[in-house]
Amino acid sequence: MEFVQIKETCLYVSDLERTRDFYAGQLGLAVISLVEGSHVFFRAGSSVLLCFLPEVSRAKQSPPPHYGAGKLHLAFEAPAGQYEKYLHEIQAEGIDVYHHETWARGTRSFYFDDPDGHVLEVLEPGVWD
Repeated sequence: MEFVQIKETCLYVSDLERTRDFYAGQLGLAVISLVEGSHVFFRAGSSVLLCFLPEVSRAKQSPPPHYGAGKLHLAFEAPAGQYEKYLHEIQAEGIDVYHHETWARGTRSFYFDDPDGHVLEVLEPGVWD
């Protein structure tokens, strides 16, 4: 099998409004669905970030139940030449960037947390090429 991409990924959150305010308000992702008491979904490039209340998602029968807990991780790829701009914009939002990494090919990434403590990363193109 040759998949094109990971189309969607999930995070499990405790407060949908706070999650919307962070991902849409501070990171600039477009909200594509918000169902109070259930979930908020965002567009991230050609992918979708699904943020669920875990207790609601766990109880559903369709689609199949899913849930998670703990410090989950996901990475956003910045457009070519925009890494420094994104770093400065995130810091200007008052978000604590607490780790910087330079990978074997010389590409860079930085790490910060969302309000639920999930570990988010922004990386330059080429990290996985």
